[in-house]
Amino acid sequence: MEKQTALKQYFGHTAFRPGQEVVIDALLNGQDVLGVMPTGAGKSICYQIPALLLPGLTVVISPLISLMKDQVATLTQVGIPAAYINSSLSDAQYQTVFRRATGGAYRILYVAPERLATADFRSLAVQAAVSLVAVDEAHCVSQWGQDFRPSYLKIAAFLDGLPRRPVVGAFTATATAEVSEDIVRLLQLRGPLVVTNGFDRPNLYFEVAEPRHKMTYLSHFLDQHRDQCGIVYCATRKTVETVCAKLREQGVSATCYHAGLGDEERRQNQEAFVYDRETVMVATNAFGMGIDKSNVSFVVHYNMPKNLESYYQEAGRAGRDGEKAHCVLLFSNRDVQMAKFLIRNANANETLSEAEREQVLQRDLMRLEQMVGYCKTTDCLRSYLLEYFGEARILPCGNCGNCKGQFTERDITTEAQKILSAVARVEKRYPSGLGIALVIQMLRGSKGQRVLRLGLDHLSTYGIMRGIDQQTIRSYIDHLISEGYLEQTDGEYPVLRRTVRSSDVLFHGAQVTLKEKQIGRWERASGSRLSKSEIRPADGTAEDGLFQMLRDLRMQLAQKEGVPAYIVFSNAALLDMAARRPRSMAEFLAVSGVGQVKARRYGAQFLRAIRIWAQQGTDTAED
Repeated sequence: MEKQTALKQYFGHTAFRPGQEVVIDALLNGQDVLGVMPTGAGKSICYQIPALLLPGLTVVISPLISLMKDQVATLTQVGIPAAYINSSLSDAQYQTVFRRATGGAYRILYVAPERLATADFRSLAVQAAVSLVAVDEAHCVSQWGQDFRPSYLKIAAFLDGLPRRPVVGAFTATATAEVSEDIVRLLQLRGPLVVTNGFDRPNLYFEVAEPRHKMTYLSHFLDQHRDQCGIVYCATRKTVETVCAKLREQGVSATCYHAGLGDEERRQNQEAFVYDRETVMVATNAFGMGIDKSNVSFVVHYNMPKNLESYYQEAGRAGRDGEKAHCVLLFSNRDVQMAKFLIRNANANETLSEAEREQVLQRDLMRLEQMVGYCKTTDCLRSYLLEYFGEARILPCGNCGNCKGQFTERDITTEAQKILSAVARVEKRYPSGLGIALVIQMLRGSKGQRVLRLGLDHLSTYGIMRGIDQQTIRSYIDHLISEGYLEQTDGEYPVLRRTVRSSDVLFHGAQVTLKEKQIGRWERASGSRLSKSEIRPADGTAEDGLFQMLRDLRMQLAQKEGVPAYIVFSNAALLDMAARRPRSMAEFLAVSGVGQVKARRYGAQFLRAIRIWAQQGTDTAED
């Protein structure tokens, strides 16, 4: 069988996506590969097709049980014999998989990295004649990545222990140049082909909002995305519980996931989301890596993540089927302090020296600054992300919240002078400095106990910005920091200080302008108004009724077979089906995402549904 035949027969596609074919060719020719490819780019096919064409067994090393189950279910649906070995199997199930794997019954076997160190699995690998090892989520091998897993460091030793070293493919969606170098070195890849397929996801619409009331914004956003499936990420377990409870009170079909839940509750909640019994998952970052759910139409970050790697990976769980999806980050300055707290109080990696731990801390704080920069930039959001990952992009994308938003420039020189004067007087009275919150309270003329105890009410700048709300003053201070007129010290208790440049504004006539997005008062409180084309996938056509009919049929079949709906067919396949309206099996096979096995299994039922829809349309026209 040739690769092109396998692509169509099993996966229903007539052409490879960018980067896939060159990776497949390298693996088939025995060359190691590092593939840095964005989520939704089709990394799995890069090792699944070689697994069909190479002799022996392909072992896929994957960090999460949920991913293994999804992948095996998907492969089984298209007729590729596959299995997994992990802690969810009983002893009897494990022995069955072991026996079948050594007997050549499977083409692909998924395993957790911890399994590689066991004697029984090494025995299996020798007996099954492993020809290809694919390392998924390969960034986990690097301590400089955001998901470091010490167990990934054992992969190289496992490969060395085999009688014949198989070809190795390492795959990840998010890896900076530093992490990519670590992957090659720590997995001991030999002369690898390195394919960086670009990080751009054109189908994702990125947006940053800074609403006064996040919950109100979220409720409005979800109301605009009714009948769509999405994830809401929160920074803490408490926020997850609070947000999920409020959404349920409002009638939203929501469930939650975080590490504080019991194993069984996490499993049940995850399955409720994956099987579309609940449409919204509210979760910490404990949820998601390895979730292969293709019909996620939006990802909302209720809190700002700690770094852009995490943000892009989590946001990238939307739109995996290639359809339009919305990624919005709800930013507040409290998020910055929360992120710093989480970074400073993270569980230390015991394998690192004290100097290395400090290096990791400073790296994480630097990454946080870059994350904050994304939230505050008024330039193209997509360009900001791509440039961070080393992909130069100068032109605005024209399809993000900043590119589509309207901005005005406002002269805030007077406000800046008041703030800088206030900081100068604070520094004179308290050389060690005060934090931003106290400076804002002093400027607004607060009667707070601490303000009065420190005597800030006796400063000449006390109350000079009375009547201006706290959030607005904070935005001025943030702008002065970004422009280099103020700085916020590092450490557990950061304070606000003037820089040398502040004199330009106070004494030398320098002007300060602030670029602001034009939004109405209601939108600032409740969320942005989005056009219909922006908040729904591109299914707003005459085939809307047919698409819904096909989606209902897909759900019935999925429930009958006990698999997630997207494993039957993706949204993209249903949309193509609705547009083509095939009338024969040959035409059905021409639908993108329909392979021979799925055509035999489901073709007659979907063709019948299309005929019924067409007949109903004819009857309506005659009436």
